[in-house]
Amino acid sequence: MQHLNHHRRQFLQGLTGLGLGVALPFGHRAFAQDSNRILVVVELTGANDGLNTLVPYADDAYYRLRPKIGIRPSKLRKIDDQHGFNPGMAGFERLFKEGQMAVVHGCGYDNPSYSHFTSAAYWHTGAPNAGEPYGWLGRLADAIDPQLTPNFLVNIDERQSLAVRAAKHVPVVFDDPERFGRKGLYQSRPLIDTDMANAKLSGNASQRYLEEVAQSARQASAQVRAAWHNYKTPVDYGILPMDLPKVAAMIHAKLPTRIYHTAYRHNAFDTHVHQAEQHQRLLTYVSDGVSGFMQDMQRIGREKEVVLMVYSEFGRRPAENTSLGTDHGTANHVYLVGNAVKGGHYGQAPSLNHLNADGNVWHTTDFRRVYATLMESWMGADSQSLLHGKFDPLAVFAS
Repeated sequence: MQHLNHHRRQFLQGLTGLGLGVALPFGHRAFAQDSNRILVVVELTGANDGLNTLVPYADDAYYRLRPKIGIRPSKLRKIDDQHGFNPGMAGFERLFKEGQMAVVHGCGYDNPSYSHFTSAAYWHTGAPNAGEPYGWLGRLADAIDPQLTPNFLVNIDERQSLAVRAAKHVPVVFDDPERFGRKGLYQSRPLIDTDMANAKLSGNASQRYLEEVAQSARQASAQVRAAWHNYKTPVDYGILPMDLPKVAAMIHAKLPTRIYHTAYRHNAFDTHVHQAEQHQRLLTYVSDGVSGFMQDMQRIGREKEVVLMVYSEFGRRPAENTSLGTDHGTANHVYLVGNAVKGGHYGQAPSLNHLNADGNVWHTTDFRRVYATLMESWMGADSQSLLHGKFDPLAVFAS
């Protein structure tokens, strides 16, 4: 049976790779304790410069390290007497001042990697330097939904993220809702195209399982396309909304998805050269997209059920480089947004006066504390078993 399960999973992953995000067979509908709670995770690929996102304008060291690209206090969207958001981030400023945003400072891990690929893998798995094969969101889905509810875990991207890879769940993965489910190799088309809704399933257990999977996959893609087709909103998400309207469409359609992962793609935040204007544009898109999404959740009456997390694989070096950009760094902010979030600052901002041998800040918050917070306090899971260690949750949610 173990050998059979291995080949079943290979088949499912093959369908996902063909652009046919797969839900497991019908009939599984169990949820965690509070089945209304949804987690949306947004990745800023390429390593966002946290210091020019939320500027510590009261710290002279910031301007000493960044004499040319440091953003002057008069231009910032100040949120207190220490910090101000980048000028383009009106949406983030509003969310913070309305008490709907928690900023977690100094998030990182021991022995940091400056490789995008390696550090992203550590964040995706929640297991630095451990060789963990499954993603933290995949493990979370397996833990809170052992019955394998169809469409429980969704990844909107060009390809599947390691963050959603699971031992039991097979995530629904798509990019364009209009075309979702229509791709496939010629040899696969008979299985993909056959409508088995009224067909008699095989008596062979293995073949029946695969037929059920194909049937469920067809339903998943049809539900996503219908959700997108029926979704209309007056809310302005800005120019590049990071697929958040697609998430909103699925939530509006009341699909059973509890966990979403999407990204600002193509290493956009790898700002080594002439950073200032490019970075402000990127941050404006992110701020507008997140703000629009939260407004949309309020419009459809789901604002109390959704929490959104924004992260990047590492920060940027505190000192500007000779190309008026910034190089790879270490610790960074993580942003948690939602009606249920107790807004404010969490953790300690890293010192800009005491840097490591590479000229980077020391992390002050293990990023797995953020994961533990979301797993335990929001999604109702045992974070210690999922993260392979004890990481104290932050008091971000009201008890």
